[in-house]
Amino acid sequence: MQDLGFARYLIKNFPDLPIHASTQMTIHNLEGALEAEKLGFKRVVLARELSLEEIEYICSHTNVEIETFIHGALCISYSGQCLFSSMVGGRSGNRGKCARTM
Repeated sequence: MQDLGFARYLIKNFPDLPIHASTQMTIHNLEGALEAEKLGFKRVVLARELSLEEIEYICSHTNVEIETFIHGALCISYSGQCLFSSMVGGRSGNRGKCARTM
């Protein structure tokens, strides 16, 4: 889930539905993970640019589930910012046409 408004609606109206914060939310620090947890997200998919030490720090200071990317192409823009990347490159990763660097 990237859309905070829709996520809040789902969390409020379907409390048993586990909502995950997408990598497109660009959560890259403890403060972002804690805010997602406070809002009711069950899992946070962290930005890909984080180091192992940063991931360990976030994991040890929050109770929300953490998911990370450990393999794969990096975005030409910022990890998770597919809309911006599509505006710059004209190809949307959200539509299976990522213009990743080689």
